[in-house]
Amino acid sequence: MVGIRSFGGYIPRYRLDRMKIFKSMGWINAANYALARGSKSVAGVDEDSLTMAVAAGIDCVNGFDRSEIDGVYLASTSLPYAERQNAGIVAGALNLKEGVRSMDFAGSLKAGTSALISALESVSSKGVDNLLICASDSRLGQIGSPQELINGDGAAAFLVGNKDVIAEYKGSFSLTCDFVDHFRGSQTRFDRQWEDRWIRDIGFDRFIPEVIDGLLKKYDLKLQDFAKVIYPCYYAAERKILDKKLGLEKEKIEDPMMGEVGEMGTAQPLAMLARALEDAEPGDKILAISYGNGCDALWFEVTENIKKLPSRTGISGYLSKKVDLDRYEKYLVWRRVIKIDTGLRGEEDVWSRWSLNWRARKTILGLCGSKCLECGTPQFPPQRVCANPECGAIDRMEDYAFADKKGKIFTYTADSLVVSYDPPQLYGVINFDGGGRFMMNLTDCDQESVKVGKPVYFSFRVVKYDEKRDATQYFWKAVPIEEEG
Repeated sequence: MVGIRSFGGYIPRYRLDRMKIFKSMGWINAANYALARGSKSVAGVDEDSLTMAVAAGIDCVNGFDRSEIDGVYLASTSLPYAERQNAGIVAGALNLKEGVRSMDFAGSLKAGTSALISALESVSSKGVDNLLICASDSRLGQIGSPQELINGDGAAAFLVGNKDVIAEYKGSFSLTCDFVDHFRGSQTRFDRQWEDRWIRDIGFDRFIPEVIDGLLKKYDLKLQDFAKVIYPCYYAAERKILDKKLGLEKEKIEDPMMGEVGEMGTAQPLAMLARALEDAEPGDKILAISYGNGCDALWFEVTENIKKLPSRTGISGYLSKKVDLDRYEKYLVWRRVIKIDTGLRGEEDVWSRWSLNWRARKTILGLCGSKCLECGTPQFPPQRVCANPECGAIDRMEDYAFADKKGKIFTYTADSLVVSYDPPQLYGVINFDGGGRFMMNLTDCDQESVKVGKPVYFSFRVVKYDEKRDATQYFWKAVPIEEEG
């Protein structure tokens, strides 16, 4: 049996009230008022599509043996690198073995489902046993455009395998059409779109029913057979028309989360699928549809194993962990839509030493230290000589991953002088649970909430963007854990 073994999701903590955007830029296009309802999810100053993919991947593989994963497929239209395999960075951040396959999927908003279908068919062919699929997007809309209000940031991940599947893959049907509703050239940060009626009437209104009809005929099914139907469409009125046209009952329609997240690009249908699996029951049939230069439709049937899946944060968990972004201007600065003066300190030219990055790749990407084979002391960064004064063993170390551990804040400081797009910069000394100590940046917190002794977990984040060379550097940061209730 081939299908989904696990799922995960990630929605960044910040929510930007769409009315804040409209109050700043609504004068340029008053019609955008119709879109200025609810909020959209916004990646933080140190987040991008790649870090969100890692976060969703971590959520997905929780409780699973990572050594069994044979490959990573990453789908996105907003990847940080055009020539450096982004999926390889994800594999390194997840501390996967080097003997894995990896692949980037891009070029269309249905790239997420394309990656999922490719993974399912690879496992079906018995070429591999387990593949991790991540879909993530942080798409920009030009200032004053409808896309600025519509687009939201998020990620989803699935572990596909041939044993203990929670949702069996039953089949798929695809359409490929060079239908240009949105497009973005290789040298452009913002997309362009054709007229809305064209997108609604010829795009969503034609392709969604057509791909559904194709799958139903291929497998001799009826739409009423499905417990959940998932499809992306950011036009609220058009969704109502499609729901009526398809004859869908309200309880079978998965919420697209437009009012609190926005349109997540390649991650949209997969995030909806992940959320649907959170409360799915054995025997449920699920139809998941993507949209973008055609459509993919995938049919799954939930198994009894859904009850055995270890708990995870999931899409719903991250939706509940939200903080309002106080200023629209912060969003523009964080996404480098507008430039600001960072002073003389911001003019320092620190470029990436790629040979050093290679030698320290496990440390940088995977937060991998060492553990003494003689006394069992964990240490970070990795050492040749044991840091335990009662041991001192030389070259008796094994790799030890800290990324999946937790820790506590030993001491910290708030620095308002260092260059930061979200001052003050918070960093401190972290004591890892089980042993080890390191100075790290703190993120997803404010100065008032940080305390000595507060527990933290670790998150893969952007540490520097080199604008001159268009290169992004990544490392791990500590995220304070807030007490429940």
